[in-house]
Amino acid sequence: MAGARPPASLHDVELAALAAVGDRPAFGELVRRHGSAVRGLLRRMGAEASIADDIAQDAFLAAFERIAEYRGEGAFSAWVRKIAARLYVRRWKKESRFDLEAEPADEGHGGESVVASRIDLDEAMKALSPAERMCVSLCYGAGVSHVEAADALNLPLGTVKSHVKRGLDKLRLRLAPATGAEGEPAGSVGHV
Repeated sequence: MAGARPPASLHDVELAALAAVGDRPAFGELVRRHGSAVRGLLRRMGAEASIADDIAQDAFLAAFERIAEYRGEGAFSAWVRKIAARLYVRRWKKESRFDLEAEPADEGHGGESVVASRIDLDEAMKALSPAERMCVSLCYGAGVSHVEAADALNLPLGTVKSHVKRGLDKLRLRLAPATGAEGEPAGSVGHV
């Protein structure tokens, strides 16, 4: 159905249009292109690897069923990540043992070594409270607005904004380059 051009050479919008008329290889290409990004978002939201895989699969199935709704007005990856995030939020709320409105405990990180402070985003996200991780992931990973996140999580808008701000502040602190003497990045050579 894709004609002479192989699916890998087509733009996401073209692939979605082909998938909307039943071209399964075209949709398979979309899954191949965006599957790891969807799973990565779900992992940053707090899902274990096997759960992230399951929800990603459910998200792509939902996307396939609703592919005619995708109009190409935004990136396909953003559209499918929103679907996945909403599925995860539903599952998380059903299974959650966490109170999203509870204030997180303040964790002191004094005495961390320079090596321990150089962690990647996934590790930094794990340091956030469940509520902060969920709100930051929804608003920045899935691209939903604060209002949409508040609706999805059944929280007041101000609470979502607070969780996002606190989470981003913690991420900035944890991901900031370590500084040596005189404020220079650790490992840099000073003036001689």
